[in-house]
Formats: sequence, structure tokens, C-alpha cells
Amino acid sequence: MIKECLVIRIRELKLNTNIWAMLSMVSILFITLPNLNILSNVFNEPNENWLHIKEFLLKEYVINTLIIVIFTGFFTVVIGTSLAWIISIYDFPLRSFLKWGLILPLAIPPYIAAYTYTGLINYTGLIQSTLRNKFNISVNQSYTDIMSIEGSIFIFTMFLFPYVYTITRAFIAKQSASLIETARVLGRSPLAIFWFVILPLSRAAIIGGTSLVILEVINDYGVVQYFGVTTFSTAIFKAWFSLSDVDTAIKLAGILMVIVFGILLLEKILRGGKKYSYTTTKVRPITRIKLSGLKSALAFGYSAIIFGLGFLIPSFQLIHWAIITYNKVFDAAFLQLMLNSLLTASVASALIITIALIIANYSRISHSIISKIIARLTVMGYSIPGAVIAIGVIVFFIAIDNNLFWLYKWVKEDSVKLVLSTSVFMLIFAYVIRFIGIGFNSVESGFEKVGKKFFEASRTLGMSVTQTFFKVDVGMIAPAILTGFILAFVDIMKELPLTLILRPFNFETLATKAYQYAVDELIQEASIPSLIIISISFISVYLFHRVADREEN
Repeated sequence: MIKECLVIRIRELKLNTNIWAMLSMVSILFITLPNLNILSNVFNEPNENWLHIKEFLLKEYVINTLIIVIFTGFFTVVIGTSLAWIISIYDFPLRSFLKWGLILPLAIPPYIAAYTYTGLINYTGLIQSTLRNKFNISVNQSYTDIMSIEGSIFIFTMFLFPYVYTITRAFIAKQSASLIETARVLGRSPLAIFWFVILPLSRAAIIGGTSLVILEVINDYGVVQYFGVTTFSTAIFKAWFSLSDVDTAIKLAGILMVIVFGILLLEKILRGGKKYSYTTTKVRPITRIKLSGLKSALAFGYSAIIFGLGFLIPSFQLIHWAIITYNKVFDAAFLQLMLNSLLTASVASALIITIALIIANYSRISHSIISKIIARLTVMGYSIPGAVIAIGVIVFFIAIDNNLFWLYKWVKEDSVKLVLSTSVFMLIFAYVIRFIGIGFNSVESGFEKVGKKFFEASRTLGMSVTQTFFKVDVGMIAPAILTGFILAFVDIMKELPLTLILRPFNFETLATKAYQYAVDELIQEASIPSLIIISISFISVYLFHRVADREEN
């Protein structure tokens, strides 16, 4: 009797596992197919546009992209790591505020920062107008031209360094105080401790943060397009919108995918090699050193300047413009595009969390190689630039429409051929591919925190895998689910390249409206949609800071 019951339980477990496996495989198939479609079309017969780009322009795309990536990566490492060290090791006035305030530049999308700084420092901007009118000082325009590669690097650095700062500070805060104290006893100066102790220990954290910065830079379209810098992103948009050449856009997207995979491989190599771990479980948190006098002023001044440039100045400028243009911008049409943004972000985020739960649960209950591969493929979408995903999704949906045209004709005699390809469904599908990794990482971390003991206890009490998931697991990882939903929601609200390429005709979001105002030289009018995006991002950044603070303390 016991043997028969055991056999029944094993069969039931296999059945439930197979259901979760099937759902996971179907989900990952839809997520990866568009990108695989790009790679399969890269080797199509080249046309005249591609031959022209390859001979005269491709070198410029590669050089400009690499220059921005390398210098942005370098400066974000310098600023992010130094701030993480100062905030973690020293105590000075307003440190507690700056600790989370230095994360806030992430709330401002770089393309919005680009519009704001251009309006702030150009000839008619606040700075030059004040210098001319109040002090009779004229500024050489070559010194204030931010619309260049150098300006792009400045914008990316000031608004992406929090990736490095946040990850590195979290790592340093968990280090043992004995490491630093031992170095001090041996006569090492603070600079030597930072260089020879903290940097080697924090290498993985620094590289992880920098890789996120680089991926964001490669994904960007708004900054480089507005500043007139030719990169792979602008080239893909030009091939698609100006030349209506899908084949050329696919080839450019394929090359960009190779570059991204190369960066990810390099990150893997740099993370390898030397590893550091504790020889004891007694790890004391770092005791901060109280600064006074000039040292205190320098620490505060450096942190405050970065905070001002990265958040305070652009925020005040946007608020000023919003007050001026409120009556011209805020109308019924604006409320509609707000609704568009909220609905698409909500639906896409809900789908992301649903798929993430399916894949994460399968990965947890199955220890097969297939489940590990599926888990890895899930997070790959976030590494691929939005413009690349957009081209892949377009080609994928056009192929679906071509194959389903008979069905459209059967349902409606005068049906158009492109149904799904011109709908908001394609945009939502692309959002899911792009940001599924965010939801998956959050859900997976939730599963890791609760462990499997409750799952196993529920199984012992006679519940199936699916019953356990709905009655036990979902409730226990609810905070992780909410976290994943909010993170995905905020990123979708800010997403520009995907939305510009895939939005249906006459469909606007807050991001595309801000972009459109800026392109039309109505920078002040771009402040209202920009501030709404920033406000949503600000709230999420603050909430996550509070959660991280509780976990840290």
C-alpha cells in the first residue's frame, strides 16, 4: 500500500513538473524567437544601402559607440566607486541624506537630462542669460556646446553612475571592519587602503555596476539622437524610419548584438580569476570615521556637487519650465497619453511577473540542465538594446501576419494584411522581452530567501506542486513579486527606443511625447511629461532605498 502511494506521488510530481516545464519552454520560446530571427537574417543578400554604410559609415558607428562606452564606463567607475567609499567609510554633515540622494539621478532618464541641460546652458538658457543680463559677461559658445560626444559622455556619466555607486556601496557596507583596521595598524593610509584593500575586494561589484552602465549606454537613442551623435542606435533608427530598409536595420542590429555579447563575455572574464572570502563567520560592519574641518567640507562638497549636477539642478529647471508651460500642455490629449503609458506599463508588467513566476518556479523545482538554460535565457533580454529587440519583434510579427492572413480574411472579408504588426499588442510583447529579466531576478531572489522547507512541508502534507505554489509560495514571496512589478513598471514608463519604433499610429506615451517636444525645439513643454516620469521613478527609488536600509541594518 505504501509503495503504491509512493508511486502515485512520484507520478503526480512528474505531471506537475512537466506542466511547469511546458509553460516555461513556451514562454522562453516566444521571448527568444524574435532575437534569433535577427541572427538568422543577418546573412541575407546585402543591398545598396548596406554596402554604402559598410564602406563609408560603419567605422564611424563603431568608433563613436566605443568612445562613449569606454569613457562613460571609466568616469562612472571613478565617481561611483569614490562616492561609495566616502559614504561607507566616513561620517560628515548630511551623509544620511546623501547616502540615498546619490541614487536619485537614476530617476531621471538620460534623454530627459539631455534636453534639460541643453535648455539650461545654451545661449538663451538660464546660465548665459543671467551672465549677460546681470554681469554683462558673454560666453564663448564653443565652451557651452553640450551637443557633442563629450556632452553625451557627461550626461551618461552623471545619470548612470548610481549603478556603480549603489552596488559598490552595498558591497563595502557588508565588509568586515577588521580588514580595514588591520590595514591601518600596518600603517596604510586611507588612500592605500582604498587602492589595495577595497578595490580588489569590490572588483566584482564594480564590474557588475559598470556592465549595467554600458548596456544602458548602448541601448540609448534619445541622447545621441538629440545631440546629433551617430551610433549604432541612431543608425538602426535611420535605416528603419528614413530608408525603410528592414534588411539594413537587421544587419546593424546583428552587429550590435555581437558587440553586446562580447561585452557580457568580457564581464564574465573580468569577474573571474582572483576571489576573496572570509576565513571566519564573525564579520563586523565598518565603523565610520567622523570627519571634521577641511576634510569634512571636501567630502560633503564633492558629494553635494555630484548630487546637484545629477538631480537637483535638472529637477529645479524642469519644475520651473512646468510652471511656465502647464496651461499649454496639460489638456485632454495629455491625459490620454498618460493613460496610454499607465495601461501599457501595467499590462506588460503583469505579464512579466506572470512569466517570471512560471519560469522561476520551474527552475526551483527542477534541477535539470534545461531549467538552468531557460533561467539564463530569461535574463538575456535585458542585455539586448531596445532598438535591436524592436527590429526582431517587427520581423517576427510581420511573419505571423503573413501566415495568418487567411484567418483574417475568413473573419473579415476586407481585412488588412498587417493586424498584429500595427497593434499595441506588439509593443507590449516587446516590453515583456526587454524587461522579463528584471521580474525574473526579483522573483528568483524571493524564492531563494524563503528556501524550500515550506514547499517540502506542503508537499509532505499532500498538496501538489501547483497547489503549493498558489496557496503557499505566492503569499511568501509577495514582496518580491511587488518589487519586480514596480521595477518593470518604472523601466517601461521610461523606455524610449522600443516605443518609438513599435508604437501604433497616433499612439503616444509620456516618453515619446517628451522626446517629440524636444525634437520640435519645445524643450520647456517637454517638462510636464518628463516630471511625471521622474516622479514615478523618484518614489520607486526612495521606497527601495528604505527596504535596502532595513535589510542592511
